[in-house]
Amino acid sequence: MTTVAVLGTGKMGGAMARRLKQSGFDLILWNRTPERAQNLNVGPVARTPVDAARKADVVLSSLTGPEAVREVYFGQHGVFEDIEGKVIIEMSTAGPAIVEELAKAASAKGALLVEAPVVGSVPAVESGTLMVLVGGPTDALERARPVLEKLGEVHHIGDLGTAPRLKLVANSMLAIVNTAAAELLAAGTAAGIDREKVFSILTRFAPALKARENNYLNDRHEPAMFATRDILKDLDLALDVYHRSARTAPLTSLTRELFGEAARKNPDLDISAIARRYA
Repeated sequence: MTTVAVLGTGKMGGAMARRLKQSGFDLILWNRTPERAQNLNVGPVARTPVDAARKADVVLSSLTGPEAVREVYFGQHGVFEDIEGKVIIEMSTAGPAIVEELAKAASAKGALLVEAPVVGSVPAVESGTLMVLVGGPTDALERARPVLEKLGEVHHIGDLGTAPRLKLVANSMLAIVNTAAAELLAAGTAAGIDREKVFSILTRFAPALKARENNYLNDRHEPAMFATRDILKDLDLALDVYHRSARTAPLTSLTRELFGEAARKNPDLDISAIARRYA
């Protein structure tokens, strides 16, 4: 039986751990706050990242950003202290630069690495319908595939670095669409049109907005499917990629500015709270 170490048991990591347990994998967990991992009741909780990795065949990480990834892999008692022969599945939205660092270290330590950021939220994890964007060599993907296929549909994007770039494009689009929805809902309502009719038209062009209908129509932005502070982090990572590619991205830049305002006021609310900018 394959044992999977799940490093990071926040909303997405916790949901993945539950899904993998239901799919028959043995798990060992690690989280910066151990109680959060213990409350899942899906496997033992290791004291450190390397303790979890040492006892597993596959190491899966779902962390908040590049700083957290570096700490878990390179820090004291980090994964790279004992990783030889194992496969790493790095699923955080942390940008391509950190993947390059991980890939060099993994190669030096005799481990395989695939990047696998996902498109979708907790309900998609629970139903096994995530879109899993994979970058990395084929041999690493084939070892990771039995785990990834339990989480969703696997799409091999290309070499290492391609999948996190595509994930940032996806999250840029998500941020832009929600900002546009907030603005047009406010504008249409101010023009004397029923709010529900305005929102219905918006979902005609952007069906994914339907999942946040209650948020927008009733100003209810908790619990957060995707916190405002997290989309702000992703927009910063995305703009860094675009600018390094010598591309301007004025719409993404403006969206980042608006979410910056929203995150200062309501960092823990769902991204739909951008609507309060137009209230």
